[in-house]
Amino acid sequence: MSKNLSYSLLFVSGALLLTGCSKKLNQFQADYFNANPSPMEVVGTTVPVTVTGNIPAKFFVKNAEVTVTPVLTYAGGEVPGSPVTFQGEKVRGNNRVVSYDNGGLVTIPANYIYQPEMLRSELYLAFDVKQGNKSYVLPRVKVANGVIATGTLASAADVTPAITPDKFQRIINEKYTADIRFLINQANVRDTEIKSDAVRQLNQDLRAANSDTSRVIREINIQSYASPEGSLDFNTRLAENREKNTQTYLKGQLKKDAITEFGELTANFTPEDWEGFQRLVAASNIQDKELILSVLQMYKDPEEREREIRNLSSVFTKLADEILPQLRYSRITASVDVIGKDDATITSLVNTNPAALTVDEVLYAATLTDDLNSRKAIYNTAISLFPDDYRGYNNLGMTQYQQGDFDSALASFNKAARINPNAPEVKMNQGLVSLLNKDYNAANTSFGQAAGLEQLGSALGVYYLEKGDVAAAVRSFGDDKSNNAALAQILSKDYSKARSTLAAINSPDATTYYLMAVLGARTNNETTVVSNLRQAIKLDPSLAQRALNDLEFSNFNLASIR
Repeated sequence: MSKNLSYSLLFVSGALLLTGCSKKLNQFQADYFNANPSPMEVVGTTVPVTVTGNIPAKFFVKNAEVTVTPVLTYAGGEVPGSPVTFQGEKVRGNNRVVSYDNGGLVTIPANYIYQPEMLRSELYLAFDVKQGNKSYVLPRVKVANGVIATGTLASAADVTPAITPDKFQRIINEKYTADIRFLINQANVRDTEIKSDAVRQLNQDLRAANSDTSRVIREINIQSYASPEGSLDFNTRLAENREKNTQTYLKGQLKKDAITEFGELTANFTPEDWEGFQRLVAASNIQDKELILSVLQMYKDPEEREREIRNLSSVFTKLADEILPQLRYSRITASVDVIGKDDATITSLVNTNPAALTVDEVLYAATLTDDLNSRKAIYNTAISLFPDDYRGYNNLGMTQYQQGDFDSALASFNKAARINPNAPEVKMNQGLVSLLNKDYNAANTSFGQAAGLEQLGSALGVYYLEKGDVAAAVRSFGDDKSNNAALAQILSKDYSKARSTLAAINSPDATTYYLMAVLGARTNNETTVVSNLRQAIKLDPSLAQRALNDLEFSNFNLASIR
């Protein structure tokens, strides 16, 4: 081969190589890319999406460096995601390398803070190319259409704050007791026992209850006992006689005091009070009491027990002096119901003379009305009469929250917290306001301090929805019948459960019907979609525009819903 020909071939080869390295990239095609999910969907408060690109062979030139930026565009603006850079085989760098000969897979993740305008949106990929000293831009490629934002229907404003309950009880049961003690092996009721302070007080309490129209004697019971020494037959007769004699005395006393209404008079006896014996021994300082207790455990037959305990001669005298006398008695117990004010009286007094009510009666009065303004007035009354009781402030805040006055609600919750910093209801309610303000760290802290509170589940459910943890939200809501609970079930694709939850809501609102329409769309029921959207828009006209932009309804004709 001649020298000139060699130079010519070398020149041509170098030129071809230079051309292969320096040629510009062709335009990227939409069919190179797939977005997941498509359409995009709000998770919590963000729109996450992952675009996977399959770059074909002979496309990605060896000296090219491409920065891809996912851009979400919508009416009035666009939001760029985090850029991702890929490079050819001859670029020095640490980015993902795409082969010229074989092509390759690339992944482009993105996450956007959701805004309502994003319902109607498009996801594009923007390409900035650098080759050596040259930079240029390739046309954008669209990879996804629109955002499903059903998850954003979660609302902390719909959660009912935790009420601090009143302790009002219309009927309070009181027990009055007195013991009549007996001498060993005797059953007669002695005058000294009848004149004892305990028996005198019992008789006085019964007379007072009998003369008080707000009290009712429901029952009087006599329980008589014998100590466990001696034979079982003898002790049975002895305890039974003590019961009869005590009953005879009590009936005579009731007749003397003209007490005729006392419910049922019942009487029972226990021949040998081994349970009482064991309890008294365990609480005593008697030497070898552990030995005595072990005998009780070892022997179940009453006569064997007595024999073995008598064999403990060193302690039996102590038992006979200190323990056994306490087991020879009849106990009289009177059950008396104290009848409190009825609802009508409490309602009247809270409006005319609230000072005549206790704090629990005032707080209870607020539960007798469904009118939020009336409740608020009653809780303000509670605060003015009982300023040191945190419950009035907390429950006032609850009412203010339900009325949408969230700033005033937080101020009331904070006042309650200053009085009782550890009240779980207050902690939950402070957390609700934090959740409403999207301060998730503060909400999480407050909810943690309210752990164990029954009402906390609904608040936690919304918290988890807004954090994007649907499974945790479903668990937290449990059997709650609310829009938020149904939303969690829809997002977890438990459509049957969601339908029953929505049907059980006592006071359905616009969101309830909108969620029913979403259920209809997801189960391909056009009648359900249209009828429920009409009702939702009737209650909240702003939902008309949302429905028209909502991809949940993209397969349905909504021309008739307005």
